Amino acid sequence: MATSLQAVDRKDLRGSRLNKIRQSGGIPGVLYGKTLESTPVTVDEIEFIKTYRKVGKTSVFKLDKDGKKFDVMIYDMQMDHIKNEVTHIDFYAVDMKSELDADIPVNLKGEAQGAKDGGVVQLAAYELSVRALPANLPDSIDLDVSNLEINDSIQVKDIKGVGDFEFNNDPEEVVVSVLPPTEEPEEEEAPEGEEGAEPELVGAEEESEGEENEESK
Repeated sequence: MATSLQAVDRKDLRGSRLNKIRQSGGIPGVLYGKTLESTPVTVDEIEFIKTYRKVGKTSVFKLDKDGKKFDVMIYDMQMDHIKNEVTHIDFYAVDMKSELDADIPVNLKGEAQGAKDGGVVQLAAYELSVRALPANLPDSIDLDVSNLEINDSIQVKDIKGVGDFEFNNDPEEVVVSVLPPTEEPEEEEAPEGEEGAEPELVGAEEESEGEENEESK
């Protein structure tokens, strides 16, 4: 059974009304698409969080607005990071028969052999752009780095057989690599005979010579 989230029309667009929606356990949002006029909506916060945890950001689910169901994706989600709350959601109505582009997060699996040998795993691309039918969009692009040794890398062109989609990125783009261990710079030794020497005071020698001349008079 497809995941479904209830939504209702939001007619009052004043800022004070938005605050009341959030205080009453709702999240304001907007529903739109290529052939759908932008419509302000409200969803229940708890139900939305349940849906989001289940389908993620790139999966398609049903948005039931007043009895009419739309195939949607979460196009954008605004957060209040201090309160750790979702403050606004953009729901994009998709055509299930038309390909679209989406940014998919990269997820590394396993421990690189190069890391065990002291190297450093560097993730250069946290997301990759893919083109696919909405039903074929993956939640994440999982890369097994277990066999990567120091100075090894995975480029976009190396990622094959992970799903029914194509990448928009440059095939030569490096996604993840294992860098050599960083060497600590050696401390410079003080020249022989200067260890513990006190700093010379400018003008001290001249002052000393002046005192000797005064005494000889």
